[in-house]
Amino acid sequence: MEPEKMRPIKEPSADPASVCCATCHRDETWTYGHPIRGRAKSRSLSASPALGSTKEFRRTRSLHGPCPVTTFGPKACVLQNPQTIMHIQDPARQRLTWNKSPKSVLVIKKIRDASLLQPFKELCTYLMEENNMIVYVEKKVLEDPAIVSDENFGPVKKKFCTFREDYDDISNQIDFIICLGGDGTLLYASSLFQGSVPPVMAFHLGSLGFLTPFNFENFQDQVTQVIEGNAAVVLRSRLKVRVVKELRGRKTTVHNGLGESSVPAPGLHAEVGKRAVQYQVLNEVVIDRGPSSYLSNVDVYLDGHLITTVQGDGVIVSTPTGSTAYAAAAGASMIHPNVPAIMITPICPHSLSFRPIVVPAGVELKIMLSPEARNTAWVSFDGRKRQEIRHGDSISITTSCYPVPSICVQDPVSDWFESLAQCLHWNVRKKQAHFPDEDGEDG
Repeated sequence: MEPEKMRPIKEPSADPASVCCATCHRDETWTYGHPIRGRAKSRSLSASPALGSTKEFRRTRSLHGPCPVTTFGPKACVLQNPQTIMHIQDPARQRLTWNKSPKSVLVIKKIRDASLLQPFKELCTYLMEENNMIVYVEKKVLEDPAIVSDENFGPVKKKFCTFREDYDDISNQIDFIICLGGDGTLLYASSLFQGSVPPVMAFHLGSLGFLTPFNFENFQDQVTQVIEGNAAVVLRSRLKVRVVKELRGRKTTVHNGLGESSVPAPGLHAEVGKRAVQYQVLNEVVIDRGPSSYLSNVDVYLDGHLITTVQGDGVIVSTPTGSTAYAAAAGASMIHPNVPAIMITPICPHSLSFRPIVVPAGVELKIMLSPEARNTAWVSFDGRKRQEIRHGDSISITTSCYPVPSICVQDPVSDWFESLAQCLHWNVRKKQAHFPDEDGEDG
């Protein structure tokens, strides 16, 4: 395989194209059919060959994952290291910087949790009155009776900019994001941005908090540091998932020109009679047997080659971030977010030898119902958008160019091991006693 040619580092730019290597520019393009010869710089992946096809699958990109876009929202980017020769940086030294001072912030609050009302009010008041920032919140957050009835919070509430999920596109209006709650708030923030994601600062006010490293006690100092650009950041890779379904006379609901995943409503698939929808997934894609009592029976292809058939309750395809979620409960290893990889984990497989595996981040997985399957399957994306998969439908999965820039308390390595110890009690065991001294025994 010919090695990829990397561009030398240039000055930080708001143009995403300026921070991509030559071989992965426009990497978010999906192609169908056989690749066109002569397009040396294209890394688009061709579709998997049809079942029973004898045509050879030709690789069109390397095993390495796509270079992540390091501009986040309209104003933020990763501070470039002038000593770096290639685009790839040391993940432990990634720092957040701003092209311009941030002016707008999206505050995401866990719904139906009365304990978060006071922190939410304090944070929003601080952002508006002390930092003169524009604060965006979801409309249903302000419909909480406790907020509606609070007269003291009224003047602040009138300054909010509101939006509705699946109706309003705010992707180009947010400079950074603050989450109040548990890990679910970070997953929700990821789902709102199907392209470039602004930096995310997550406060631990939920139950587990593996992805929310900040404590709220001294939030003023921590928020100020982020606004000043003094923070480490870890780029949490996401999965780009494309679901292709056969049209079966069922209409798809579209609001304000947006589909289910807050991206422009897709048109017909290149193949006649099919429709495609794309998702960005932070944790995992789960394919399971749903309400059926039969085993699920799905074929898994890697770069067009059938690698296995999963017979069991289902299969989990996860990012390194998702390796500590459902995949860990199913017996998979835990992977640091900076490792470029995709994990495949079976759910209760009817086999004694089916172990979880890790594949390179740059491959394309394709999952379909096996021809011998007795029932349909169901798929969900970070626990949302659950839908049925029938014969003829397919799910294509690869690493996305758009990671989630998660702001660290200390650094990516320290924060991750701190979460393992505090949240999952990793390797907690009573220590073994040492042998007594031999001299003491003789005495």
